[in-house]
This record gives sequence, structure tokens and C-alpha cells, in this order.
Amino acid sequence: MSIRDLAQAALLVAVAMILRSLTPPLVMGMKPDLTLTMMFIILIIKRDIKLGFLVALSTGLFTALTTTFPGGQIPNIVDKLLTFVIVYNLIPLITKFASKRVTAGITTAVGTIISGSLFLGIATFLVGLPAPFGILFTTVVLPAAGLNTAAAVVIFSVVDFAMDIEYSSPKNEAV
Repeated sequence: MSIRDLAQAALLVAVAMILRSLTPPLVMGMKPDLTLTMMFIILIIKRDIKLGFLVALSTGLFTALTTTFPGGQIPNIVDKLLTFVIVYNLIPLITKFASKRVTAGITTAVGTIISGSLFLGIATFLVGLPAPFGILFTTVVLPAAGLNTAAAVVIFSVVDFAMDIEYSSPKNEAV
């Protein structure tokens, strides 16, 4: 993991937090978690377990600080770390059968459903849910998965294009 990778990941997480703050709530004040989208994009592009862990921890902490879910701080942190472990191991399987852009979409759809299910399950045991699990799953998690998937395909295309430009540009040439 290089300083460049850390800086790029930090920038992408910061963009995700800005997007998260601009996203309106869907149901009962709960919003989709676009930081997941960026976490998955970073995992696909960088494929570094240490960097992935740092990104998962930072997105978990940031979402814990900004959650609108009553008592959702601990579930946010735990769900991001568990989702990271699961999705990090799924990405190589998905990339065998799909392009990077399709991988971003599939990973985000599956990962958001995993994350939402983990979050609701953990919250059920720690603080309880304001509505039944099934209702929250269908009205918050599934729409969030759809929104995150669409966002992932677009954002991944932009990030991948930007990194392509960065790596193909001339380095430190004399003028």
C-alpha cells in the first residue's frame, strides 16, 4: 500500500461522504449509504486488503458519526467491517465472469444487500428496529441497493477513466 493509494482512497472516501450528506432520506429518515459504493469501487480498483480494511473502518466511523438511525453507531461500524471481509473475497469470483464496470455493479448490488442485512440484524440485537425487518429491508435496503448500483456504474467509469489518464500521463518531463 503506497502513499498514492492512501491519498486516492482518502479522496474517494471524502467524495462519498459529501455524496452521503447530499442524499435525501428515503424512508423514516433513513438514507442509502453511498460510502458503500465508494468502498466497493476502491476494493475493485486497488485490490489491497490493508487499504480495504482502512477504507472499511473509516467509512464505518464516518457513517456512525452521521447516522440518522437511532443507536446506529455500532451497527454501522460492524456492518462495514463484516461487509468488507465478505465482499473482498467475492470480487475475484465476480471479476472472472464480468468486465470491471459490470463487476462494480454486481459487487455493489450484492454488497449493499449484505451490508443492509447485517446492519439491520445487528441493530435488531443491540437497539431494536423502528419497524419490522422485512419492511425496512424492502423499503430501505433494496431501493438503496438499486441506487448504489446505478451510482457505482457511473462513479466507477469516472474513477477508472481518471486513473487511466493519471497512469498514462507523462511523468516529470522537463519543459
